[in-house]
Order: sequence, then structure tokens, then C-alpha cells
Amino acid sequence: MGDGRFSPFETHLDEASALSILRASVAGADDGELFLERRRSEALVFDDGRLRNASYDASEGFGLRAVRGEVAGYGHSTEISEAALKRASETARLAVGDGGGTLAAPPAGTNTKLYTDADPMLDATFGLKVETLREIDAFSRDLDPRVVQVSATIAASIQEVFILRPEGTLVSDVRPMTRLNVSVIVEENGRRESGSHGGGGRYGLTGLMMADNWQATAREALRIALVNLRAVSAPAGVMDVALGAGWPGVLLHEAVGHGLEGDFNRKKTSAFAGLMGQRIAALGVTVLDDGTMPDRRGSITVDDEGTPSAKNILIEDGILVGFMQDRQNARLMGVTPTGNGRRESYAHIPMPRMTNTYMLGGNAKPGDIVSEVKDGIYAVGFGGGQVDITNGKFVFSCTEAYRVKNGIVGDPVKGATLIGDGATALKQIRAIGNDMALDPGIGNCGKAGQWVPVGVGQPTMLIGGLTVGGSAA
Repeated sequence: MGDGRFSPFETHLDEASALSILRASVAGADDGELFLERRRSEALVFDDGRLRNASYDASEGFGLRAVRGEVAGYGHSTEISEAALKRASETARLAVGDGGGTLAAPPAGTNTKLYTDADPMLDATFGLKVETLREIDAFSRDLDPRVVQVSATIAASIQEVFILRPEGTLVSDVRPMTRLNVSVIVEENGRRESGSHGGGGRYGLTGLMMADNWQATAREALRIALVNLRAVSAPAGVMDVALGAGWPGVLLHEAVGHGLEGDFNRKKTSAFAGLMGQRIAALGVTVLDDGTMPDRRGSITVDDEGTPSAKNILIEDGILVGFMQDRQNARLMGVTPTGNGRRESYAHIPMPRMTNTYMLGGNAKPGDIVSEVKDGIYAVGFGGGQVDITNGKFVFSCTEAYRVKNGIVGDPVKGATLIGDGATALKQIRAIGNDMALDPGIGNCGKAGQWVPVGVGQPTMLIGGLTVGGSAA
């Protein structure tokens, strides 16, 4: 495939012929596009004192879509050729049937660039990446004699896309991504615990590989591991929960964000369906989805239908004011697309997805918020979680949390889970901090089998009456 720029209409297809096939595919349809993609990625994993894995992947292909009403036909192939395009057209055309649709207006254009188009994999040689990982391993072990294992990862990728629309518009985007992560395992008196930290975004590897960055990452991973080493069993029961700023916004993402995606609301399967314009959260709660933030992991210059990304207000001062929309669901709901039509790759159909979803800050001081907790926990780190979109019920595991009594932060706790439902939790927010922060660039979001990079964020806040699952007697 080579390392030159992806130029499918110079190397694989005649643009005029491709446009003719696309137009034939969507004749009588409401919408459609040709999506072409090349993606290259690498990952180096240094584990247990040696380079455990070094991988490089490359793929390219196209997806052709025709949309009629609520139905979409989609054909895709790893072979970018006129013959493959014609075969995909026959498949996509099945959704159009006898036609009768009116082709939707095209997306507005944009000249915005939110991130570099340079290939981050070329920022450093293979040897330098391995040596950096080796230094991370040695540094992490020297930090504390209790460190018994270290795992460090450097990953980079670049995605190049072209979107050809029936009216002849051709939109392109080059999307870099990088990530550095350090995990450590510590042992004391026969007990082992782990800690992990990392981050990244749509920028080069140079900054991530600087010593001051990876040293801070390693120290934070060790700090979390040592906190877990002295953690006691979490309590159980209904209690107040203070959530830290930044990454804990993943709870907001799962418990609330998915329920504000257009398809779930159009189909009335979301807990928020039919509530537009109504109060769904406490006063002061304002939630946005913003794909326009430079260099952020969840940002996109244009979505995977060619619509420019936007800064969309979803909840304003507790009132539901907007949903995230792709083109199909926006048309069916009679609203404007919001730049949230995303897909995992050329082999997947687009759907409404989040970008960077976060809650704005309030006026309270974080310390004052925690001091309001009379009997509960203070959760600052989260792992995996599950949510039922139809009722908003969620279960999240805490990776770093502390017992709080009478406003005093006590021992760290292990095994804590937070249980509740998004609609109720929003209304039980009692305090919002002035320290809104975004996550360090680690989020991935799954929906209908597709995964896309996302960002989350929030200030410190206090939620009353969440169920905490734990094992303490």
C-alpha cells in the first residue's frame, strides 16, 4: 500500500465514473455516499522487561450506501475498483426499491482543520520507540521496590478518508491518533495490586515520548497501584457519591450520552424519548457534545458522512434541548444533522455517535463538595460499565475510590460499583464544581458492534442517593 498519501481517485478509480455509479445507486433514494478509507496503525508493547509485541496493520476499502426512509442498503469491499463498486451498488440499491425519495441537501462545507495531517508513526524510529519503552520500564521499577511488573505501550495510527456525495462534492480528512500507557503491578506482604495511566490524542508522538510526560504517567500509574494496595472492602448501600473531575465523565457518557443519540429517540427506545424541552436534570446541569476541540481524541473535522463537526448543547441548565444526529435520523425527525454520523471503518454503516461529551463546570469548590458527603464515597477513577439504553440503568466499577464520613476522606476502597439510572442521577446532582476537566485521551465507545474514539469530561460533582455495591460487612 505504501506510505504515500491515500489518493484513490488517482490510483484506483476514475472520479467521474465513480460519481456516475454512485448517482445510479441513489436514484430515487433520500441519501447516500461513497466512503473510501485507508488506515495504518502500529503498537509496541514492552512487558515484563522485554518487547512483548510489535504490530503494524494496514487496510483500505470503500463502503457505498443508499438510504430510503428508515432503510439503508450498504455494500463494501477491500478492493477499490470500478468492478467492486458496481457490485456494491447492486447491494445498496436493494434498499431503494421503486424509489420515490427526494435526495437530501448536501452537508455544508468547511475549511477547518482541527489536527495535523502528519503521520505520527514517522515521528520516531522503531529503535527510539523501543528504547523509550525500555526507559519507562526501568524508571517505573526504580520508583518503588514494591513494583514487580511493568507494561508500557506506544501506539499510533492514521486514518485517511474521502467521502464522495451524489451532488459531486468530495470531502477528505486525515485523522492521526497516538496513545501512551503505563501499567504497574506492586506487591507487599503477598498482596498484589495494579495501577494504570495514560493518554493521547490527535497529535504526534513527539510530546508523548518526552521524558517529562512518560515519567509523570509512570508516577501516576504507581500512585494508583499503591492506593489500591491499601484499599479496604467497599461498603454497600444507598449513599451520596462525590465524583472527581475528568475521566469520571465516562459515567455521564454511558448513563446519559447514549440516551441522547438521535436513533434511540426516533425509535422511542431511549429513556429520554419525548422529553424535548422538559427538565431532565438539576438546575445548573449543562451537557455538551463537542467534536470541534483541537487535537482531542474524540474530535473530527467532519463526520463520516461529510458533515462538519459541531459544538452541540444537549442539556442546558437541566432542560433537554438537543440530540446528537446523523443525516438519516435527522431527516426522519425533521431536524438538522449535528455532525455526529460516525462509523468504525469503511466496512460499517454510519450512525449517531458521541465525540467529546462533557458537563460544564459550576461555582462550587471541589473541597467543599466532598465535605458535604456525610456517609458515602468519593470516586475518582472508573473502569468498565454497562448501561441499558431503554431505561438508563447503569452499573460502573470504580478503579479508585475513597470512603467519606462526615466530610472526611478516609481509606481507599476496592470492589466498589455504582448502580443507578441516568434520568434519576441527573436530577439528584446537588453540587457542581468549578474544576471542569477533560479525560487524558483514553476513551473508546462501543455501539452496535462498532468502536470509535471519544472524549469525556466533567467537574467534581455530588450525586445524592446512588446505590453503591460493595463487599464490606
